[in-house]
Amino acid sequence: MNDRSLSHSTFTIERDYKASAAKIFHAFADPQTKARWFDAPTDEWCPISSAHDFREGGREHSESQFGQDGPVSRFDAYYHEIVPDTRFVYSYEMRVDSTRLSVSLTSIELTPVEGGTRLTLTEQGVYFDGLDNTPERERGTREMLDVLAAVVED
Repeated sequence: MNDRSLSHSTFTIERDYKASAAKIFHAFADPQTKARWFDAPTDEWCPISSAHDFREGGREHSESQFGQDGPVSRFDAYYHEIVPDTRFVYSYEMRVDSTRLSVSLTSIELTPVEGGTRLTLTEQGVYFDGLDNTPERERGTREMLDVLAAVVED
């Protein structure tokens, strides 16, 4: 018999960008712009497929492979609420190969601050069977937000 478990957690990341809320929002909403930071290929990461329907009730899909023969990571999201240039809320599932790692609810808020915009990301996750964990997810999210900075900041 396999040991089955769930773990739950919440983390929040605040990041100030030297960019307008509209520019940051556009980086999430526009498929070509989002591909520059969310699905950007690297020596270790190769995009396979993606679909982007950024609207309330819309879905997003991204699938990439680690290396030439490595595992395939799959992100599938559903957008619950979108308030242009202000906030959006989505839920998503992460898989590696065919194994579900987690399901999360994420909110992103954009608040004007002196010199730009503060992005506040809050994620509530459920991790399955010890296959993923909060520190790793938070680290990966911070790295992704670093790449976003290169796209939105002048």
